[in-house]
Amino acid sequence: MTVKDIADAIETFAPLPLQEDYDNAGLQVGFRDRHVNAVMLCLDVTNEVLEEAIRRKCDMIVSHHPLIFRGLKNLTGADETQRIAIRALEAGVAIYSAHTNLDSAWNGVSHEMAHMLGVTDIEVLCPHDSDPRSGLGVIGNVSPTPKLEFLRRVKEKFNVKALRYTSQSPKLVVKRVAFCGGSGASLIKDALRAGADLYVTGDVKYHDFATYGSDMVIADIGHYESELCSMKIFSRIIRQQYPELVVYFSDDQRNPVGVM
Repeated sequence: MTVKDIADAIETFAPLPLQEDYDNAGLQVGFRDRHVNAVMLCLDVTNEVLEEAIRRKCDMIVSHHPLIFRGLKNLTGADETQRIAIRALEAGVAIYSAHTNLDSAWNGVSHEMAHMLGVTDIEVLCPHDSDPRSGLGVIGNVSPTPKLEFLRRVKEKFNVKALRYTSQSPKLVVKRVAFCGGSGASLIKDALRAGADLYVTGDVKYHDFATYGSDMVIADIGHYESELCSMKIFSRIIRQQYPELVVYFSDDQRNPVGVM
């Protein structure tokens, strides 16, 4: 297999045109024709993840968050992004990212979140005009569940150390749940319009809780926690297409946000 083969498999599932205008998904570092024997999966490409990939003899890293998000004007090692890119090139490790295109793909990140909680009748929350099966966020149904019980289930399934949620919501039972991986505060109104009793996402601001908390339960599980499931999606795509390829989940990646 080559870097191009693996990129093509991912892009068949999550085409690059699905990415948002601000994004930079695709091949970040390396050469498309490089042979690949092993792949490292991660959320963020850090120096620790790269060194782990080199140690485990991986020829390619596949991440959710792009290493190079904003344009580089030089490669001098002046910052961490440049140093990782240079080190990867020196070590012959290609770096590929599927970000908001994986978020918007059918059975992408938000779908995976919903599957983790047994949600049924899943629909896209904000479908693209060109394809109603793609778009950001999802919404679906669950068996009627007491609010606090469902929140405890969310906390457990996503391994959340400190769950932030709307304490003032009068809702007692959850039947319809919306999800958006990563920073999903911009979809709060969409979740409300779609009839969600509860919305699971990350990076919610204080005033979002205060403004919308009386109408819907908002659960902020953290950006990192909401998107770790992206590695499971990558693994399924690659293993289904190339079952003989060695695929690792990074052991050395860490949440950049600590909780005391």
